[in-house]
Amino acid sequence: MTNSPGQPEDFVFPGEFLPSPRSQDCSKKAGGWGVPMTDFEYIWYANSSEADYPEDACRPYYHKAAQIDNFQVNTLLTAPTANIPILNGNATTAKSIGGAFDAPHLTKPGKRVRHLIPEGPEAGIYVRGKLKDTNVIELPDYWSEFIDPDSITVSLTQIGYSQDLIVDSIDWGKYVRVRSGSGASIHCFYEVWAARWLNPQDHNEKLHVVYDGESPDDYPGDNSRILIGGWDYDKRHPMTGERLDKDA
Repeated sequence: MTNSPGQPEDFVFPGEFLPSPRSQDCSKKAGGWGVPMTDFEYIWYANSSEADYPEDACRPYYHKAAQIDNFQVNTLLTAPTANIPILNGNATTAKSIGGAFDAPHLTKPGKRVRHLIPEGPEAGIYVRGKLKDTNVIELPDYWSEFIDPDSITVSLTQIGYSQDLIVDSIDWGKYVRVRSGSGASIHCFYEVWAARWLNPQDHNEKLHVVYDGESPDDYPGDNSRILIGGWDYDKRHPMTGERLDKDA
Protein backbone atom coordinates (compact mmCIF):
# COMPACT_ATOMS: atom_id res chain seq x y z
CA MET A 1 0.00 0.00 0.00
CA THR A 2 1.25 3.46 -0.87
CA ASN A 3 1.12 5.84 2.05
CA SER A 4 -0.80 9.09 1.83
CA PRO A 5 1.25 12.29 1.44
CA GLY A 6 3.18 13.31 4.53
CA GLN A 7 3.15 9.92 6.23
CA PRO A 8 6.33 8.07 7.21
CA GLU A 9 7.34 5.30 4.81
CA ASP A 10 6.87 2.57 7.43
CA PHE A 11 3.50 3.89 8.68
CA VAL A 12 0.43 1.79 7.91
CA PHE A 13 -2.56 4.12 7.86
CA PRO A 14 -5.53 2.52 9.70
CA GLY A 15 -8.24 4.97 8.66
CA GLU A 16 -10.40 5.73 5.64
CA PHE A 17 -7.87 6.89 3.02
CA LEU A 18 -6.89 4.43 0.31
CA PRO A 19 -4.84 5.42 -2.71
CA SER A 20 -6.71 5.13 -6.00
CA PRO A 21 -5.88 2.30 -8.37
CA ARG A 22 -4.03 3.05 -11.56
CA SER A 23 -7.35 2.94 -13.44
CA GLN A 24 -8.31 6.23 -11.73
CA ASP A 25 -11.82 5.08 -10.77
CA CYS A 26 -12.68 7.98 -8.48
CA SER A 27 -16.39 7.24 -8.11
CA LYS A 28 -17.77 7.19 -4.59
CA LYS A 29 -18.42 3.74 -3.17
CA ALA A 30 -21.19 2.91 -0.70
CA GLY A 31 -20.13 3.02 2.94
CA GLY A 32 -21.62 1.38 6.00
CA TRP A 33 -19.73 -1.90 5.62
CA GLY A 34 -16.69 -3.34 7.36
CA VAL A 35 -15.85 -4.07 10.98
CA PRO A 36 -18.04 -2.05 13.38
CA MET A 37 -15.85 -0.19 15.89
CA THR A 38 -17.42 0.45 19.30
CA ASP A 39 -14.60 2.44 20.90
CA PHE A 40 -14.83 6.22 20.76
CA GLU A 41 -11.96 7.33 18.54
CA TYR A 42 -11.43 10.72 16.96
CA ILE A 43 -12.47 11.37 13.36
CA TRP A 44 -9.49 11.22 10.99
CA TYR A 45 -7.93 14.59 10.22
CA ALA A 46 -6.02 15.29 7.00
CA ASN A 47 -2.21 15.27 7.11
CA SER A 48 -1.85 17.08 3.79
CA SER A 49 -3.18 20.45 2.67
CA GLU A 50 -5.20 20.81 -0.53
CA ALA A 51 -2.33 22.67 -2.19
CA ASP A 52 0.09 19.84 -1.42
CA TYR A 53 -2.26 17.05 -2.49
CA PRO A 54 -1.02 15.15 -5.59
CA GLU A 55 -2.75 16.30 -8.76
CA ASP A 56 -2.92 12.76 -10.17
CA ALA A 57 -4.68 11.33 -7.09
CA CYS A 58 -8.45 11.02 -6.68
CA ARG A 59 -9.99 13.87 -4.74
CA PRO A 60 -10.64 12.74 -1.15
CA TYR A 61 -14.16 12.61 0.28
CA TYR A 62 -15.02 14.43 3.46
CA HIS A 63 -18.03 14.20 5.80
CA LYS A 64 -20.34 17.14 5.06
CA ALA A 65 -23.21 14.95 6.27
CA ALA A 66 -22.84 11.78 8.28
CA GLN A 67 -24.67 8.98 10.06
CA ILE A 68 -23.34 7.30 13.18
CA ASP A 69 -24.71 4.73 15.63
CA ASN A 70 -23.24 6.12 18.85
CA PHE A 71 -22.02 9.64 19.52
CA GLN A 72 -19.90 10.93 22.38
CA VAL A 73 -19.08 14.56 23.12
CA ASN A 74 -16.22 14.93 25.60
CA THR A 75 -16.19 18.68 26.15
CA LEU A 76 -18.44 20.95 24.11
CA LEU A 77 -21.10 20.69 21.43
CA THR A 78 -21.63 23.90 19.45
CA ALA A 79 -23.77 24.80 16.45
CA PRO A 80 -23.99 28.59 16.17
CA THR A 81 -26.47 28.69 13.26
CA ALA A 82 -28.12 25.27 13.42
CA ASN A 83 -31.63 24.48 14.56
CA ILE A 84 -31.01 21.61 16.95
CA PRO A 85 -33.92 19.59 18.39
CA ILE A 86 -34.10 18.84 22.10
CA LEU A 87 -31.89 15.83 22.83
CA ASN A 88 -33.21 12.81 24.67
CA GLY A 89 -31.27 10.07 26.41
CA ASN A 90 -27.88 9.45 24.82
CA ALA A 91 -28.14 12.41 22.42
CA THR A 92 -30.11 10.38 19.93
CA THR A 93 -32.98 12.14 18.20
CA ALA A 94 -34.07 9.90 15.36
CA LYS A 95 -37.59 10.41 16.74
CA SER A 96 -38.79 13.68 18.26
CA ILE A 97 -41.04 11.95 20.82
CA GLY A 98 -39.07 11.09 23.93
CA GLY A 99 -40.88 7.83 24.73
CA ALA A 100 -44.09 5.90 24.47
CA PHE A 101 -46.07 3.34 26.42
CA ASP A 102 -48.09 0.75 24.49
CA ALA A 103 -49.57 -2.22 26.30
CA PRO A 104 -52.62 -4.50 26.30
CA HIS A 105 -55.73 -3.17 28.03
CA LEU A 106 -55.77 -5.17 31.26
CA THR A 107 -59.55 -5.31 31.62
CA LYS A 108 -60.73 -5.33 27.97
CA PRO A 109 -59.34 -8.20 25.86
CA GLY A 110 -58.46 -7.27 22.31
CA LYS A 111 -57.80 -3.62 23.11
CA ARG A 112 -54.51 -1.79 23.65
CA VAL A 113 -53.53 1.47 25.33
CA ARG A 114 -50.88 3.84 23.98
CA HIS A 115 -49.57 6.90 25.85
CA LEU A 116 -46.75 9.30 25.14
CA ILE A 117 -44.62 9.64 28.24
CA PRO A 118 -43.47 12.97 29.72
CA GLU A 119 -40.03 13.05 31.30
CA GLY A 120 -39.79 12.81 35.07
CA PRO A 121 -38.63 10.62 37.98
CA GLU A 122 -41.68 8.34 37.66
CA ALA A 123 -43.79 6.68 34.99
CA GLY A 124 -46.30 9.52 35.27
CA ILE A 125 -49.58 9.50 33.34
CA TYR A 126 -52.30 12.13 33.34
CA VAL A 127 -55.75 13.12 32.15
CA ARG A 128 -57.06 16.66 31.85
CA GLY A 129 -60.26 18.32 30.80
CA LYS A 130 -63.12 20.62 31.80
CA LEU A 131 -65.73 20.12 34.50
CA LYS A 132 -69.10 21.93 34.29
CA ASP A 133 -72.41 21.39 36.12
CA THR A 134 -71.06 18.24 37.72
CA ASN A 135 -68.71 17.57 40.60
CA VAL A 136 -67.26 14.21 39.50
CA ILE A 137 -64.14 13.59 37.41
CA GLU A 138 -64.32 10.05 36.08
CA LEU A 139 -60.84 8.61 35.61
CA PRO A 140 -60.04 6.19 32.73
CA ASP A 141 -61.18 2.65 33.50
CA TYR A 142 -57.77 1.16 32.66
CA TRP A 143 -56.13 3.20 35.42
CA SER A 144 -57.45 0.73 38.01
CA GLU A 145 -54.74 -1.83 37.18
CA PHE A 146 -52.02 0.48 35.86
CA ILE A 147 -51.51 3.12 38.54
CA ASP A 148 -50.74 3.50 42.22
CA PRO A 149 -53.98 5.06 43.57
CA ASP A 150 -52.07 6.70 46.43
CA SER A 151 -50.04 8.70 43.89
CA ILE A 152 -53.05 10.53 42.40
CA THR A 153 -52.83 14.32 42.51
CA VAL A 154 -55.43 16.79 41.24
CA SER A 155 -55.08 20.40 40.06
CA LEU A 156 -58.20 22.54 39.56
CA THR A 157 -58.43 25.91 37.80
CA GLN A 158 -61.72 27.77 38.25
CA ILE A 159 -63.31 29.40 35.20
CA GLY A 160 -65.12 32.73 35.20
CA TYR A 161 -65.69 33.33 38.89
CA SER A 162 -64.41 32.42 42.34
CA GLN A 163 -65.56 28.98 43.44
CA ASP A 164 -63.27 27.98 46.33
CA LEU A 165 -62.71 24.55 44.74
CA ILE A 166 -61.83 21.61 46.97
CA VAL A 167 -60.97 17.98 46.17
CA ASP A 168 -63.54 16.33 48.39
CA SER A 169 -62.48 12.70 47.82
CA ILE A 170 -60.77 10.27 45.47
CA ASP A 171 -62.82 7.10 45.42
CA TRP A 172 -61.13 3.75 44.64
CA GLY A 173 -58.75 5.43 42.20
CA LYS A 174 -61.68 5.81 39.78
CA TYR A 175 -63.53 9.00 40.68
CA VAL A 176 -62.45 12.43 41.89
CA ARG A 177 -65.21 14.34 43.68
CA VAL A 178 -64.96 18.12 43.74
CA ARG A 179 -66.96 20.61 45.77
CA SER A 180 -67.22 24.36 46.04
CA GLY A 181 -66.55 25.79 49.47
CA SER A 182 -68.70 28.81 48.56
CA GLY A 183 -71.58 26.75 47.18
CA ALA A 184 -71.04 28.02 43.62
CA SER A 185 -71.75 26.01 40.49
CA ILE A 186 -68.63 24.16 39.49
CA HIS A 187 -66.95 25.24 36.24
CA CYS A 188 -63.23 24.46 36.06
CA PHE A 189 -60.33 22.91 34.23
CA TYR A 190 -58.78 19.84 35.84
CA GLU A 191 -55.54 17.93 35.54
CA VAL A 192 -55.09 14.59 37.27
CA TRP A 193 -51.71 12.86 37.51
CA ALA A 194 -50.75 9.41 38.77
CA ALA A 195 -47.69 7.16 38.77
CA ARG A 196 -47.99 3.97 36.74
CA TRP A 197 -46.68 0.78 38.30
CA LEU A 198 -43.34 -0.12 36.72
CA ASN A 199 -44.35 -3.75 37.10
CA PRO A 200 -48.10 -4.42 37.42
CA GLN A 201 -47.26 -7.81 38.93
CA ASP A 202 -44.84 -6.43 41.54
CA HIS A 203 -45.84 -3.09 43.08
CA ASN A 204 -42.62 -2.96 45.10
CA GLU A 205 -40.48 -2.39 42.00
CA LYS A 206 -39.26 1.22 41.97
CA LEU A 207 -37.43 3.42 39.49
CA HIS A 208 -33.73 4.10 40.13
CA VAL A 209 -33.57 7.74 39.03
CA VAL A 210 -29.80 8.24 39.46
CA TYR A 211 -27.41 5.29 39.30
CA ASP A 212 -23.74 4.50 38.69
CA GLY A 213 -22.95 3.44 35.15
CA GLU A 214 -21.55 4.19 31.71
CA SER A 215 -24.62 3.15 29.69
CA PRO A 216 -28.28 2.12 30.17
CA ASP A 217 -27.05 -1.48 30.41
CA ASP A 218 -25.65 -0.62 33.88
CA TYR A 219 -29.11 0.16 35.30
CA PRO A 220 -29.34 -1.66 38.68
CA GLY A 221 -33.03 -2.56 38.34
CA ASP A 222 -35.00 -4.70 35.90
CA ASN A 223 -34.08 -3.41 32.45
CA SER A 224 -36.37 -5.88 30.68
CA ARG A 225 -39.44 -3.67 31.14
CA ILE A 226 -37.99 -0.39 29.94
CA LEU A 227 -37.01 0.48 26.38
CA ILE A 228 -34.58 3.39 26.07
CA GLY A 229 -34.96 5.48 22.91
CA GLY A 230 -31.80 5.22 20.82
CA TRP A 231 -30.54 2.26 22.87
CA ASP A 232 -33.11 -0.53 22.75
CA TYR A 233 -34.83 -1.31 19.49
CA ASP A 234 -35.98 -4.81 20.25
CA LYS A 235 -39.57 -5.76 21.11
CA ARG A 236 -40.56 -7.13 24.50
CA HIS A 237 -43.74 -8.46 26.08
CA PRO A 238 -45.17 -5.63 28.22
CA MET A 239 -46.09 -7.94 31.10
CA THR A 240 -43.23 -10.47 31.22
CA GLY A 241 -40.38 -8.48 29.65
CA GLU A 242 -39.62 -11.46 27.37
CA ARG A 243 -37.98 -10.57 24.07
CA LEU A 244 -40.28 -11.04 21.09
CA ASP A 245 -37.47 -10.93 18.52
CA LYS A 246 -35.31 -13.77 19.81
CA ASP A 247 -34.04 -14.60 16.34
CA ALA A 248 -32.87 -11.01 15.69
